[in-house]
Order: sequence, then structure tokens, then C-alpha cells
Amino acid sequence: MSAKIPLLVLNQQTPEHLQQIGAVYDLVYAPTPAERAAAVAGRGRDIRAVLTIGTLGLTPDEIAAMPALELVCCMGVGYEGLPMDVLRARGIATANGAGTNDSTVADHAFGLILAIVRRIPERDRLCREGVWRDVLTMPPQLEGRRLGIFGMGAIGAKLARRAAGFDMPVGYHNRKPVEGSPHRYFDDLAELARWCDVLVCAAPGGAATRHKVNAAVLEALGPQGYLVNVGRGSLVDTEALAAALRSETIAGAALDVYESEPKRPEPLVGLANIVLSPHMAGWSPEAVQRSVDRFMANAEGHFAGRGVVSPI
Repeated sequence: MSAKIPLLVLNQQTPEHLQQIGAVYDLVYAPTPAERAAAVAGRGRDIRAVLTIGTLGLTPDEIAAMPALELVCCMGVGYEGLPMDVLRARGIATANGAGTNDSTVADHAFGLILAIVRRIPERDRLCREGVWRDVLTMPPQLEGRRLGIFGMGAIGAKLARRAAGFDMPVGYHNRKPVEGSPHRYFDDLAELARWCDVLVCAAPGGAATRHKVNAAVLEALGPQGYLVNVGRGSLVDTEALAAALRSETIAGAALDVYESEPKRPEPLVGLANIVLSPHMAGWSPEAVQRSVDRFMANAEGHFAGRGVVSPI
């Protein structure tokens, strides 16, 4: 029986998934910074594959400490934490989990939309305090409102499909139009914000998209507009958002991701017109299992010589 291939896993895994992965690979599990440093120092020369996520990434120094490294996979679709130029210069194969959690993220995004537009968390709290509807303002309905999507990828496309059930016209902003898309394309994000009632961020992170949602975009969204972010925290300028919410430049925001994570976004937590969730839009038992299965398929394809299933 041949020896198992050494694999370094940097992101949190359930015991069941560790067992699934460990049945095939010589598993080095290092989900904390201290464990990660120790694993790279102690096992770096043996490691042939790394499993991580976009926000954890992998550093050039860590790559340099792994001379046998030939495959790096991200469980989710994001890979902003990978130094792609360094990996490509070494000829290291890269893959991600594109398509494994799109439905879950889209579901969560619509939950956030309804939560902030209908003010559901706030109404829940007030109801528990004995407040009746007669003293509350009426929240708007969602039907017929315009949905703007920043990032018409796989998640954006599923957002658009869900929007059809609410009779919401859809517009979107990407670097370029999506061929065959029936939805209105905006080549400027501020123009999309000016057009829509709800702006959902589903774009990837990285330098190219950092703080694309800035004070000007929020002003364009306007006092009846709502911002939802299920992409990456870096897409939104947190201080600009806090100022817009305090001044009611926009009506409200709902975030699953934020710049300070895993620490809470301090400028936002005391505001009433925001809903927060702890970067869990892509989490469901079904989606996480698909992500692990995709990693296994990517790794098996690479080491069998066929190539990865979903290359970056």
C-alpha cells in the first residue's frame, strides 16, 4: 500500500469531514495561527497539497517553506488570500469550490434583504418587549422594488432567479456584461446604486474591488435604499457605511461579511438600521459537504494526472 500524500488543512473542519479527508490523505490539521506556524515549520518540506479558504489564504513565505507543494485548493469560490503570481511561477495547481454553496448564499442574501427591509429583527425585539404595531412605522413591501447586484457570477445569477419570485426588476454591475444575461447592465456601480432600491454585493474580494462601495455609491443608493453584502467585507468602506446609516443617507444595511471579521464591526454594532450575521451565508450542511466533496474531487483529479475539476 502506497504512503498517503501529506495534506495541510488550514480552515476549520468538522470531525466527520476530517475523517473523510484523513481516510485518503496524511492529514496535517492546523486551523489556528499557532498550529499553522508549527505545521509549516515541522512538516513544510513534506506537504504536497494545501486546503484553505480565501480569507485565510497562504503566504509567499509559507509556499517557500513547502518545496514539494504542487496543489493549493480553496473550499469556497473566493481565493483573494492566495498569491497567484507566486503559485503560478512555481507551477503549483490551484482550484476552488465554485458552485458548491451558491444556493445557500443566495438564500441567506434574501433572508437579509427581508430582514432589513421589513425590519424583522427589530420588530422581534419590540414584540418581546410588549410593543404593538399601532406605534410602529410600516415597513415597505419587497415586491416590485429594483434589485441591483454587484457581481453577476454564479451567486448573482441565483439572486436574480430568486428576485423573479418577488417581481423585482434586476440590474447588475460587473467588469463587463454577462453574455446572454436578460438583465440590465450598468458599467458604473454608482449608476446601478442610483437605479436600484436594494444593492446586493456578491463580488469577490481583493485589491480590485476594495471599498468599491464608498460614500459616493451610498449617496447614490439614497434614503430609500438598502445595502446587503454577502461577498467580502473589503467591498464596503465600513466608516462610510456607518456615516451613511447614522445620517440616514441610506435606509438600512444587512451584512454577512465585514472588514474586521472575525471581530465585530464596532462602528456598526450600535446602529438600529443594520442587521448582522457572522459570515455564514455559505454555511449549510449540504453546502459544506459539497465543498469537501469538491476538494476531494479536485485533489484526486490532480494526483491522478487528469487535472483539477474546478481550476482557478
